[in-house]
Amino acid sequence: MILDAKISEKSFGSKVLYTDLNLTIQEGEKVGLIGRNGSGKTTLFNIILGLDKDFQGEVFVKNGKIISSTQQEHYGLENLTTLDYILKDLPEFSKLHKIISDYPTLTNPSDSYHSRYSDAVNRFSQLGYYQVENELAKIFDNYQLQSDILDKPLRVLSGGQKRLIDLIKIQRSRSDLALIDEPTNHMDFMAKATFINWLNNSSEAVLVITHDRDVLDQVDRIIEIKDGKTVNFKGNYGKYLNINKSTVTNQVNEYDLTQKTIENLKADIIRFRRLKEKSRSPSTIRRFKSLEEKAEKQLEELTELKKPSFWIDRESVDDLSPKLKAAYGKYKAKNIRLNTTSDKLSSTRLLVQATNLVLGYDKPLFSQITFDLREGDRIRLHGRNGAGKTTIAKAIINKINQKKEDSKVFNGTLAVEKDIIVGVYEQEIDEKYLDETIYNVIEKTISQGKGLVNDQIIKQLLSQYLFDPNKDLETPVRQLSGGQKARLQLIKMLAPNPNLLILDEVTNHLDLPSIEELENAIQNYTGAVIYISHDSYFSNRVGGQILSVAL
Repeated sequence: MILDAKISEKSFGSKVLYTDLNLTIQEGEKVGLIGRNGSGKTTLFNIILGLDKDFQGEVFVKNGKIISSTQQEHYGLENLTTLDYILKDLPEFSKLHKIISDYPTLTNPSDSYHSRYSDAVNRFSQLGYYQVENELAKIFDNYQLQSDILDKPLRVLSGGQKRLIDLIKIQRSRSDLALIDEPTNHMDFMAKATFINWLNNSSEAVLVITHDRDVLDQVDRIIEIKDGKTVNFKGNYGKYLNINKSTVTNQVNEYDLTQKTIENLKADIIRFRRLKEKSRSPSTIRRFKSLEEKAEKQLEELTELKKPSFWIDRESVDDLSPKLKAAYGKYKAKNIRLNTTSDKLSSTRLLVQATNLVLGYDKPLFSQITFDLREGDRIRLHGRNGAGKTTIAKAIINKINQKKEDSKVFNGTLAVEKDIIVGVYEQEIDEKYLDETIYNVIEKTISQGKGLVNDQIIKQLLSQYLFDPNKDLETPVRQLSGGQKARLQLIKMLAPNPNLLILDEVTNHLDLPSIEELENAIQNYTGAVIYISHDSYFSNRVGGQILSVAL
C-alpha cells in the first residue's frame, strides 16, 4: 500500500463535500477517479498533497514513497524555462543539484561535506539526472513536441503544450504514485495514444481524474466520488458500467419500495387516528395509539434517509424492464438539460462551402480541403494539434459574423450562406468574460441573438445547467470550476437558437452524465455540426464525415 486516506468530513461553508470518504492506493495500480462536476475530485488531490489541511480525518503515505502531481495553474512560474520547470519538481533534484554545484565553490570543505557531496553524486547518478536532458528530449519526441521547447519560458506555451509538459514531468519523475488531473484535455489523437501507452507500461501507481472513456478503458479500478463517499469498481470502464447498472438498479428498486412504504405509512397514520377517535373502549384507543406511534416512528426513520444519486448509462437504461425504467426515470440524479430543436428538417440548404481551401499565417497550415456542409450534416475535423483545425473553425465563424480573418487564405475559397446563426463552443472560455458575472454573460449572449431575456429566463437556464439560480447569478466567471465554465459555454452556445454548431473539444471538463446528455442533444439536433474531438466515444456517437486536416 502507498496511500491510505480516511476523511470523516470536508466542508466548504455550509456545503458538506465528503462524509466518511475512504481511499487506498496499492503499488503499481492504475486507478481512474470520476464523479459529478463539483463532487470534490481536485479537492481530494489537494488534501493528499497536503495543500488543503482543512478537513477532519487523516492521510497516510507509506514512508519513503514519493508522490508527483500535475498542476492546473502556473501562476508565478511564467518566466521559468520548460527545462527548469520540469527539473525543479523532479524528486530530490534541487537538493542534490545544489550540493553538487556548491562543492567547487568551497575553499576548505569539511569531511562531513565531502561525504555529503559523494553521497549526492551517487544519488544523482542513481536517479539518472546526468542524462535527464537527453531523456526529456526522447519523451518530447514520443509526444512529437519540438525539443527546443525545453529552452522556452512557460509564458509562450499554449495551454495544450503546458498540459503535455506536466505529463512529461510526471513520466520523468518516476515517483511511486502519480496524481494526474484531466490529462487528455486538449490532446490530439497521437498524444493521447502516447499517454495511454505510458499508462499501460509504467511501473508507478497512477490516480487519474478523468472522464475520458478511452483512458478509463485502460485502468485497473475506478473510484467514483458519490454522495460524499467513494465507491470502488474493480476493472475498467466497461466493467464499471456493468457493475454500476446492477448496483444502481438494485438501489432504485429499494428506494422505490421505500417511497411506497412511506406513502402506506402516511395512510396508516391517518387511518389509525380516525379509528382511535371513533373508539370508545380505552383498550382499543390505546391499541390504535400504539399503532399510530409505531407508524410515525418508522416514517420518521425512513424520511430521514437521503436519496442516493442514481445514474446509469443510456445503453444500460435501454436494457431495463419497463417498470424499472420508469422508476429510474422518476428518481435519477438531476442532469443538465440541453434544449435543441427536434422539428423535422425544412430543407437541406447549403450553409458552408470550402473549395480547395488552404489557410495559414506565415505559411500554409494544411493541404487543400474541400467540403459542403448542409443542414443536418455532421463534419469532424481530424488532425494533429497545430494542423489548423481550430483555424478552419475560426475562419467559418468570422465569415458568418462578417469579421476580418485571423488567418491568411493561401488558396481556394470559403463561402457561407446568409442569415446563419452559429453557436460556438471553444476549448477555453474567452478571457473577456472572466471578470463578468454569470448573469451578465447570459444576458448579453441572449440579447445579441435578439431573443427575449429577463430574470426568469436566466434563472431557468441556470437551473437547467445545474447552477444555483439564486446564489450563482452574481458569481464572476473567473471563480467558476472547469466543469462550471464548460456548462456556461453550453448555455452561450445554445441560447441564440443556432442552426449551425461549431464545437472545439466540447467534452473537456464535463462529467459522464453531462457528456451523455450532450451526445443525446446533438443526435436530436436538426441543424448542422462541425466538431473537433479526440474522444472516440463522442465521435462514434455523433458520426458524420471525417475531414482530415494535414500538410
